[in-house]
This record gives sequence, structure tokens and C-alpha cells, in this order.
Amino acid sequence: MTLSPISIVVPVLNEGQHIECTLTLLGPLRERGVEVIVVDGGSNDDTVARATPLADLVIHAPCGRARQMNAGAAIAQGKLLLFLHADTSLPPDADGLIRQVLTGGGLWGRFDVRILGRHPMLKVIAVFMNWRSRLTGIATGDQALFMRREAFERVDGFPDQPLMEDIELSRRLRSLAAPICLAQSATTSGRRWE
Repeated sequence: MTLSPISIVVPVLNEGQHIECTLTLLGPLRERGVEVIVVDGGSNDDTVARATPLADLVIHAPCGRARQMNAGAAIAQGKLLLFLHADTSLPPDADGLIRQVLTGGGLWGRFDVRILGRHPMLKVIAVFMNWRSRLTGIATGDQALFMRREAFERVDGFPDQPLMEDIELSRRLRSLAAPICLAQSATTSGRRWE
């Protein structure tokens, strides 16, 4: 049985502190044939140097998460795409889970999110994000959006907007099909909320 190839696109901008950890955790997925593409938006730190040995490709694109993710998707080899924030990690079996739901008829989906940090409200925020996503069919980038390439192309990729491009993409994808909401967690940094 031939496995559908997966490409993970990681947009970065000055993520030298986080990118090595994220990409190292993707190492076992790379060993299983998952392509990892890092798309730099003009970092002025050591992000690119740290990412290069740990990714299949490191490319440059105009700054802006949507532009960077679209650039990565354009060169990705995978029929299945996953977009991952630089401070987010996937469950160890993410590739198998994604293949199972997307080759089993699903068009797109996301993981539940778990937020790391010291503030006790972060767990509450994660619970509400996951609940809201199940209720509305809208997902955020922190939940590691994944989809079939053809679905991504049918909705013309990420809209070129500076904020909430993930919300708009999920709205467009929702018009094609409801998302698959995986209970396994992508773990993200709580740095935005602390």
C-alpha cells in the first residue's frame, strides 16, 4: 500500500529560540517520509541557520504568515498538507492520524490544542478553543490545520491578509466539508497569552 505523501509547512520570522525544538520533534515524521518545509519571512536572527539542518527545505517568501504558507504549499510535494506554527508540536503519530482521516474521505481537519504556560487560565482557553472549533467548524493555526491539497487549491489557499488568515481559510474549507476534529493534541506555547 502506497502512503499518501504529507508536507508540513512551517512559517517563521525570528523564531531562533523555538524552531530547533519544533523541527527536532518532527524528525521521526521525516524518517517516515513526511516532508518538512520552513518558510522564512525575513528573519534577522539565526532562525534560518538553526532550521536548515532539520528541514527538507528552507525557503524565503515575503513576510506575512499567509504569504509564507502559500509559498510553502506551492512547492510542497505532498498530496496532504499541514500548516504548523513554529512554537507548536504535533502528537508523535500525527502522520498516521492525518493519513487515516484524509484518505478515509475527510477533506480537512485539525487537532485539539494544548497550551503550555504558567498561567492557570491557559487550560481553560484551550478547552474553549477546542469546544468552539467543534461547535462552529472554525479552526485556528494553533490547532495545526491539515487538508488534502485539492481542498486547499479549491479555496485558493490562504487569503492574503495580515491577521486571522487561518480563520478565513477554515471558513472557506468549511463550505466544502465539515472539519475532522482530532482529539489528540497539538501543543503550543502560551507566550501570546502570558
